[in-house]
Amino acid sequence: MGIQNWSEAIILVDLPQEPNMGDELKTVTEMVCDRGDCDVVIDFSSVDIVTSSSLSKLLRLRKLLADCGHRLVCCNVAAATRGIFTVTGLDGIFELADDKFVALASLQMVN
Repeated sequence: MGIQNWSEAIILVDLPQEPNMGDELKTVTEMVCDRGDCDVVIDFSSVDIVTSSSLSKLLRLRKLLADCGHRLVCCNVAAATRGIFTVTGLDGIFELADDKFVALASLQMVN
């Protein structure tokens, strides 16, 4: 778990379950504000439920990154969580990858 600087241009987040998810997303958002020039990969491997509050924080992080021309890629998203993204229309907003290696590779091919 935790937040890692994968490279100078990518932050990798192993997202914890609720109730700690919101705090982790807030920390990542602050890091992005401080760094400015980075992409973010969020690994949902440990996540089984996402609250509306955490969805709001994810959307805020995605907007912050998009406004700077950077990307947020979510990976290892469980079927139930993907279902929430689909029902809410967020599957068209969030970039999803099967696993963290695919997510990281997709970002590194562009950088």
